Amino acid sequence: MEKKSRDLAVNRKARHDYHILETFEAGIALTGTEVKSVREGKCNLKDSFARIENGEIYLYNMHISPYEKGNIFNKDPLRTRKLLMHKKQINRLFGQVKEKGLTLIPLRLYLNERGLVKVELALAKGKALYDKREDAKHRDAAREIEKAFKEFNKA
Repeated sequence: MEKKSRDLAVNRKARHDYHILETFEAGIALTGTEVKSVREGKCNLKDSFARIENGEIYLYNMHISPYEKGNIFNKDPLRTRKLLMHKKQINRLFGQVKEKGLTLIPLRLYLNERGLVKVELALAKGKALYDKREDAKHRDAAREIEKAFKEFNKA
């Protein structure tokens, strides 16, 4: 029986604020109580970002609520967490971030087929205000076209 990956948290704001150029899968180093809390869906990716330091990737500002039954084993909800990727991938990302001024943004946190917590990391470029307005115009136009098709098909 084939298992599907399950989304635990999605960063919707990222697609609104950034142009997504490329996505990567990364593991994340969590403690036991953090994994239990994440599986319950008590995590938030809003305003989080990744940074490369000393050849390693770290995730900042990701909030994982303390596990209710975790008592002394709970960690700081906003602590910096290490992401797990191959060295070649990290070096390639480091070059792109330094040269082109791109940003690393987590798009979603999910459980893969084997039950491991993974992060979908995106190489992104910030959108200007007029880009956001342009996207809103396209969405509205598509919605109007869809509405017109439904009206036409009913008649």
